[in-house]
Amino acid sequence: MDTENREKKFMLDEHFIRLFPDIAIGVLAVGGIRKGEEISEEEKEKIRLFLANANEEAKKFLTSQVISENKIPALWRAAYKKFPGKKGARCSIEALLKRVLHGNPVPSIAPTVDITNGISLKYGFPIGAENMDAFCGDLHLGVMQGGEPFLPLGEETEDAALTGEVAYYDGCGVVCRCFNWRDGKRTAVTKDTVNEFIAMECIEPERTGELKEAMEELVLLLERHTGARICASGIVTAGNREMVISAHDDL
Repeated sequence: MDTENREKKFMLDEHFIRLFPDIAIGVLAVGGIRKGEEISEEEKEKIRLFLANANEEAKKFLTSQVISENKIPALWRAAYKKFPGKKGARCSIEALLKRVLHGNPVPSIAPTVDITNGISLKYGFPIGAENMDAFCGDLHLGVMQGGEPFLPLGEETEDAALTGEVAYYDGCGVVCRCFNWRDGKRTAVTKDTVNEFIAMECIEPERTGELKEAMEELVLLLERHTGARICASGIVTAGNREMVISAHDDL
């Protein structure tokens, strides 16, 4: 394996930091995740129970029956107004909380997805996961020049980034549109993914302690229930803008 593949980085671009100077992003590089069929039914049931409990805990974030009037969705909607984006784009945590609000709990999908969704619901932070083996060089979170290629997950037609849009991107194009709204097909996590990049975003400076707590529980659950190996872990901020991410089984 070449050096580039062995020491890929995740970094925040300068223009992004200007928009979000108080950002804190918990980052994990995770390797050796067992496939679904390799996880025992007992472990899967424990994960499903954790997700069910998290759906209940998420109700503490919902003080209004109007989703946009609740603190977390309102903060993220305000954040999205700082950059141009696709019509109707919303932060991923709003989509999860909206299900809970409407009495339609987030369902069990797959072990690692259930764990990340559960942590997201329990702590009120958006979480995204990508297949790190599909990255082209380093991963950035930055402001797009416009026209960067992106094939949305579940679609067959490319939908290029807008000028000024905030997105995760690498050397081949956009990885996730509109900050943390929609993943692309190229780097999507599938049932065969074993090396993942996971990001948990916090835009509330007073909640960085909760972000650390959420990261610790996420690590614990991934290790305990999926056999995951945590290859890199850290919190990226304006003062600590990059970190090395490696999650290859042959390291």
